[in-house]
Amino acid sequence: MTKNILFIMFDQLRFDYLSCAGHPHLHTPNIDRIAERGVRFTRAYVQSPVCGASRMSTYTGRYASTHGAQYNGFPLRVGEMTLGDHLRPLGMDCWLIGKTHMRVDAEGMERLGLSPDSVIGARQAECGFDVWCRDDGLWAEGPDGFYDENRSPYNEYLKSRGYPGENPWADFANAAVEGGDIASGWFMTNANKPANIAEEDSETPWLTGEAIKFIEQAKGPWCAHLSYIKPHWPYIVPAPYHDMFGPNHVPAAVRHDSERDNPHPVYAAFMNNRIGRAFSREEVRQKVIPAYMGLIKQCDDQMGRLFDFLERNGRMQDTMIVITSDHGDYLGDHWLGEKDLFHEPSVKVPLIIYEPSPDADATRGTTCDALVESIDLPATFIEVAGGKVPDHIVEGRSLLPFLHGKTPENWRDYAISEYDYSTSPMAAELDVAPRDARLFMVTDQRWKFIHAEGGFRPMLFDLVSDPNEFDDLGDSADHADIIALMYDRLGKWGRRMSQRVTVSDEQINAARTGGKQVGILIGVFEPDEVPPAASSKYRGPVPTKEKD
Repeated sequence: MTKNILFIMFDQLRFDYLSCAGHPHLHTPNIDRIAERGVRFTRAYVQSPVCGASRMSTYTGRYASTHGAQYNGFPLRVGEMTLGDHLRPLGMDCWLIGKTHMRVDAEGMERLGLSPDSVIGARQAECGFDVWCRDDGLWAEGPDGFYDENRSPYNEYLKSRGYPGENPWADFANAAVEGGDIASGWFMTNANKPANIAEEDSETPWLTGEAIKFIEQAKGPWCAHLSYIKPHWPYIVPAPYHDMFGPNHVPAAVRHDSERDNPHPVYAAFMNNRIGRAFSREEVRQKVIPAYMGLIKQCDDQMGRLFDFLERNGRMQDTMIVITSDHGDYLGDHWLGEKDLFHEPSVKVPLIIYEPSPDADATRGTTCDALVESIDLPATFIEVAGGKVPDHIVEGRSLLPFLHGKTPENWRDYAISEYDYSTSPMAAELDVAPRDARLFMVTDQRWKFIHAEGGFRPMLFDLVSDPNEFDDLGDSADHADIIALMYDRLGKWGRRMSQRVTVSDEQINAARTGGKQVGILIGVFEPDEVPPAASSKYRGPVPTKEKD
């Protein structure tokens, strides 16, 4: 069966804010119906808990330290292969509808003479995608200008709908109104107010409409990356979603006073930054979390609109659907806000995959607790498109066997995530050099270990006896053997072959067992030590020199 791939990514969606994952108040029946038809992976980890680095890992199938785009705004270097580069030779188009958070390597393109107006240049500038509609959804503006210098298709849409001003994203879609003045969603005190926009004109419905337009005209096979900005902040949502949830729906924060007792210095720095201090206040959580839930509920309703469209048009039978996120959101858990560190609410993400073929019938509605990484998605898509995963380039592994009820041989024993916090105020506060402002997570079925460069001690959590990750055992002598094991694993991972991307193992093995005979004879003492054919060019009479 020829399949299409609908690759849906929400921004900053926690793994546990779905009813299929057990949330007690937030009902997401449309995402749940994909879980009922597919497999929900319960231990899926991103390769960096920050937007840009996580996405670049997911799009390349490579770890953050391999591709090098380790933080927001760090360019993805020219030549790094992404989804489109792998899928197009297999006959599958690869399109973007929404966000990538990718920064182009402008210097690299100039050095190589690549024009962004050319097909190859445009793809290099857009993370390897052909663009139906790119909108990274953060049209913030400050004294030094806009956060994102690109044109906003969503802003243009709002203007066409009669919303005035240069930046209706900020003035309407992400702001309420109070006494005739803008009540911006940037100020979390406004999170309980309705955004000053018709619900059907807000970001999530708009992008869903773009996805439907794309699918209506698409000729398969195609991979479409439908990438939503929400439920990412600003935490504000239009009516009727703004007051669907209230204080009685806000779960107690997963945090403990003991976490503030002699914490790891890096953890302490994040707890004490502005975001951590804000989300440590219960009044902030009481404002933000109902809005966050409203944003998710709106996303789920739009999934209903999209999936109903697919059903009506017969596309559920030939389209793989993947639902995931680029990272989570602390929401006050562990005295933190946003993402950045490696507690489960930040680094673990939802991952649901519906595979329409009969081969997946036995796994429908099941869960899988294998250790899965976001970089496994490109490998999965390559296999779905009929290709062989180039494992000298793509560091993830295909999840297709799990979808078909099989366990792949030698599946990983641990998952890896990385975080480069070198540009943050916390790095300056800790007086850590840019190259040392890095964290590495290694997690297995029981333990979670975090190494911090810069001379800091490690962190360690027992996920079985301490599932809430309150008790840091990183300086426990009783756990020295576990810490040693984790350092062993980190060392093995660090020694992986990650940069030999132009020659595969298969090519090397072929060269070992009878490559081309091109006359290189090293270590030969006598001519008869090698077959005559190998030295035929070096035997016989001397050629006669032509006379002048």
